[in-house]
Order: sequence, then structure tokens, then C-alpha cells
Amino acid sequence: MRDESRQLVVAVDGPSGSGKSTISRRVAQALDARYLDTGAMYRAVTFAVLRDGVDLRDADKITAVAEGLRLGIGTDPLDPHISVDGIAADREIRGPEVTRAVSAVSAVPAVRALLVAQQRAIIAASVRIVVEGRDIGTVVAPDADLKVYLTASADERARRRSSENAASHAATAADLARRDRLDSTRAADPLRRADDAVVLDTTALGIDEVVERLQRMLEKVTA
Repeated sequence: MRDESRQLVVAVDGPSGSGKSTISRRVAQALDARYLDTGAMYRAVTFAVLRDGVDLRDADKITAVAEGLRLGIGTDPLDPHISVDGIAADREIRGPEVTRAVSAVSAVPAVRALLVAQQRAIIAASVRIVVEGRDIGTVVAPDADLKVYLTASADERARRRSSENAASHAATAADLARRDRLDSTRAADPLRRADDAVVLDTTALGIDEVVERLQRMLEKVTA
């Protein structure tokens, strides 16, 4: 039987379109746990950078925006939300302009250091939490109880994302390939699988099946 008083941290990493958000929220609901979307935090900073007209090549000014930003992070898996300087920005951070720019902002080392510190503080304050992103198992929570790296074929990931955004498959596939390349080759905390992470290919799996598999894994590590 799991000790409900002991902290439980689940790290879910993977590229865009692998199912991280939906699956992480579902697992968090099943565990009665908090849910943290770290990608939304980077998107929020990117939104503020674009709002302020900052050049995406100017790392110092990008860092200054991030340092002066007030981020509000909601960690209820049934109602995750984010605000920027007190204003709700859930819809804005998912827009195409932010999507195109977020990899550049995320690559700034000082921005990553700032947000990782905030993410670790949120984790430390949570009894149970599911955290999703691209560097959770390797950087943010290397001591997580369970580390999962979700993946799927490039075609399936593009199909899922184009369906969500009502965009063409070809354009979505090209954008995902661009983001994969930028995220996996950046100098600071690149997208990669933790050595002790469980790799789960979701290409041919339904959401319910993936969630059930993760729950079985959790039963083993918390027994």
C-alpha cells in the first residue's frame, strides 16, 4: 500500500504531439495529484517577449523580461491555467506566433535556470505531482519516482497536432521537425531521454491504454 504522506513525483518527457499533456493530466487526476505543464511556462515567457517587442536574438533582453514577469501557475489537472502579470493567457500562449518563437526563448540558459528554479519550488510544495516537459527527468526532477519518455512516429504526431490546430498535415509536420531539431540541439538542457526513463511509444496506443500502463508502473515503484 502506498504511503499517502510520502512525496510522489512523476516526470513525463517527450516531443510535441507525443501525448504528454493529455496523459499527464489523466494520470494526475487518477493520483489525486497536482499537474505542472512546464512548457506552458516557457510559452508564457515567450508571449511576454513578443508582447514587449524584444528581438529573439537578444538573450539579455529576453532574460530581463523573464526576470520581471509575474507568472501565475494553476496546477489543478482539471483546470490548469496560467497568467502573465495577472492576466489570463491560456489561449494566447497557444497561438502560432508563440509556437514559432518558443524554441528560441527556451534556448536562453538564464531563462531556463529561472524557470527550473520555479518548477522545483512548485514540486517541493506538492505531496503528489505529475510534471511534463522536455527536461523533467534529466534536469528538473532527476530523482522523480517514475520517469517516462513518451514518443510517437513523426507522422502520427503531426496528425494529432494538425487535428488539434486545424492546420495542414504537411505544415504541421515541418513545424514539429523544426522544433524537434531546435529543442534537441540547444546547448542548455536539450530534449533527451533520461537514462533511467521508461520509453513508451504511443503511436498505436489509445489514451486510456497509456494511462493504465503508467498506473501499473506506478504501483510497482510505490509498493
